[in-house]
Amino acid sequence: MHALDVLGDPVRRRILELLAVGETSAGEIAAAIGAEFGISQPAVSQHLRVLREQGFATVRPEGPRRVYAVDAAGPRAAREWLSAFDAFWAPRLDALDTELARGRRQRRLAAEHDTTKEQ
Repeated sequence: MHALDVLGDPVRRRILELLAVGETSAGEIAAAIGAEFGISQPAVSQHLRVLREQGFATVRPEGPRRVYAVDAAGPRAAREWLSAFDAFWAPRLDALDTELARGRRQRRLAAEHDTTKEQ
């Protein structure tokens, strides 16, 4: 499964958002995801399994509980794949930054001009 296939599912993305805040028990994840998406604990467990197997989450036992955390390998794989498109976006983002700076400069000059006129 490709990293973006893993991230393509809204339930798995939401689980990762929960894990990004910090380690979370399987029970807490199941309760939150069940409430938000209306899915069962076994369905949440399947999503957690996919996240583990694809390198997006780690699990460790803590007494009778299982505690999950983000595994940096999965997000890194997605970021590396997406980085191939940086050449497409970088010039456009640079142009946007230039236009935003130009607009700020024009507003500043207009405000200075208005202040000068009032005096």
